[in-house]
Amino acid sequence: MTQDVVPHQSDNGQVIPSSQPLLPSPPNEENRFSFEQAQVAQPKGIFSGQKGLWIGLAIGLSLGIGVIPRLISSPAPAEPTTPVVAEAEPTRSGGQAVTVATAEQRQIPRTLAATGTVVAADLLPILAKASGLQIQQVLVDEGDRVVPGQTLATLDQSVLNTQIIGAEADLQAAKARVTQQEAALAQTKARLAEAEANLERYENLSSQGAVSQQEFDTRATTAATAVEDVRVAEANISSALADVRSQEARIQQLRTQLGQAVVTAPAAGIVAERLARVGDVTSGSEALFTIIRDRLLELDLNVAETLLPGIQVGSLVTISSDADPSLRLQGRVQEIAPLIDPQTREATVTVTLPDSAQLRPGMFLNADLTTAVVQGLTVPAAAVLPQSDGQAIVYRLGPDDQVQAQTVDLGELLDGYRSDSTGSDTAAIEIRQGLQVGDRVVVEGASYLKDGDRVNVVAN
Repeated sequence: MTQDVVPHQSDNGQVIPSSQPLLPSPPNEENRFSFEQAQVAQPKGIFSGQKGLWIGLAIGLSLGIGVIPRLISSPAPAEPTTPVVAEAEPTRSGGQAVTVATAEQRQIPRTLAATGTVVAADLLPILAKASGLQIQQVLVDEGDRVVPGQTLATLDQSVLNTQIIGAEADLQAAKARVTQQEAALAQTKARLAEAEANLERYENLSSQGAVSQQEFDTRATTAATAVEDVRVAEANISSALADVRSQEARIQQLRTQLGQAVVTAPAAGIVAERLARVGDVTSGSEALFTIIRDRLLELDLNVAETLLPGIQVGSLVTISSDADPSLRLQGRVQEIAPLIDPQTREATVTVTLPDSAQLRPGMFLNADLTTAVVQGLTVPAAAVLPQSDGQAIVYRLGPDDQVQAQTVDLGELLDGYRSDSTGSDTAAIEIRQGLQVGDRVVVEGASYLKDGDRVNVVAN
């Protein structure tokens, strides 16, 4: 390989050509690794599947930020006889400028992946209490938040108003009949009093022999008839009064229905379904709306019975969505169903969900259930370089600022990681084997290195 000549100044200011290469020499075939290989490598194990995508994104982003400017600023090949000044990062010792992070001991959750469907924890059907009325207005739509007592729909009140007017007229007629029956009762009682007085007089006369027995019997029959007439008149009054009470009850019922012509929300929540349509006639058995009480949603997960022993009520659950990558929520296991489906050999695990405008009943979500929390070693994910053979390496920094390529065994990828050594938030990855607590690894600039290179550590 032809080396570019880089001039440097002596103490007296004279430019002296140097044969130092602009970039580090390529690694030998046994330990060859470059940024391009990291991009096209097809790693195995922890880098496969969805986890591999996260790691690839994290590593690709960190590497891309450092590499692209250097690729753009790399000078074109010059004539061998013409000295070229490299546009490399200035360093104090001539080595590649890098940033480092320390391998740290942290709590690492062990998780179980599952999928499930969002359901309403408490779904309230809202029915019209007044039947046979036409829907006049619908004031809410699906997704609207409602508060207790809020008007959801109004019904046509004209029919009820007409019925109330008719019932009030019937009430007045019933009261008039009561008055008539009371007058009839008074007349009947007067006749009864007269008949009883005549009977008493004729009884005295009959004992003296002044009147015949036939005349006495006639007076007795008249008095008995008057008694029966009074009983009938009193019954008529009772019937008329009952009719009055019936009409009053009917009016009260109609007025209650008139108040029910306004459909209101019984509790706070969100409208899940709007079934009411203007012009429809209400029925006591058909819901107009369904409301999710207090916006309480749950996630029902189907988990194989062999995995149930690792799940505990109250365990933390991380929620995500393939359809909406921005959806990242935290929930907790609320209930583990006591019964297992004999066909699928699965049980339902219910997870409580936080109040979020992103959630809707029926959504299909991913869930990572925390089954245990262990102590593990972590480094920033950007420090890990995937290899073409499926393995991964990091560059460990020695005391003499020399780096050593170290093969590592990877574990869990962690989001929301804050490094104590760098003080920055980034993705981290568990190192199961290959490093020890306190080891320093190269983060930025690792893609330019090979085993044994000297580096210049700069501040993060």
